[in-house]
This record gives sequence, structure tokens and C-alpha cells, in this order.
Amino acid sequence: MHEYSIANSLVETVLELAKQQNAKKIVEVRMKIGKLRLISVDQLRFSYEILSKDTLLQGSQLTIQEVAGSVRCPTCGYANQIETSDDSFHFGMPSMVCPSCGGNLSIEDGYECLITKVRMLIPTPETAKVQDGPTINT
Repeated sequence: MHEYSIANSLVETVLELAKQQNAKKIVEVRMKIGKLRLISVDQLRFSYEILSKDTLLQGSQLTIQEVAGSVRCPTCGYANQIETSDDSFHFGMPSMVCPSCGGNLSIEDGYECLITKVRMLIPTPETAKVQDGPTINT
């Protein structure tokens, strides 16, 4: 279950960012996850919820944008999306051979796993307000 390890790294990274920004609460964490990463979004959310308990992340929203896999052939320019036969997160990797020329395909999209935005409550001298944190690539 590598989703727990990913969630653990996510929580540690966001808590460190919150500490640097003197945040009092994390409101939302947004991520992009490529479907070729073979990550179960449900298991990641479950692990995130468990690891967030009793931290600044407790009650925060984890928003995940899944990115479809796409490939391109550098030899002939063939490009296409990689589709799975079902919604299962455990599938065999499709052939990485170009159906047009037989060259090796390279992955263009679908292998991302990054934090795109963190919304947090940061107190200011006047009042506490929600601010966006920086984008973090992991």
C-alpha cells in the first residue's frame, strides 16, 4: 500500500510549509496525480485522513485532479492517450512500442504526483485570513 507512504510524505511536506508560514490551520490541499502512477485515490484520501488527525490538516479538504496518461513517439510523432480497460488502479502497463513505426513511446502526461496548491489560515496583525501557499512540486 504505497498510498500510505505518499500520504505520509504529503502530510509532512504540508505541515512543514504551514510551519514556515506560521499557519494556524490548513483549509485545502490540491494535488495532480497521473493515472500511470497506479495510485488509488480512495486509499490516498483514507490515509490522508488518518495521518491528518490531531494536526493542522485535520478537517482540511484534499482535492485531487487525476491526469490521464498520454504518450508520444519521438520518431514519427504519433500521440495518443493510454486508457485502462476498467477503473481498477492495478492494471498492466500497456505496450510502450509505437503502433505506427515500432519506435519507443515516451510518456507525456499521466505520471505526475505533485501538490499544486495549499490554502491555509495565516493570522495577520489585523485578523486571521485564508491565504494560498506556494505551489510545491514533489
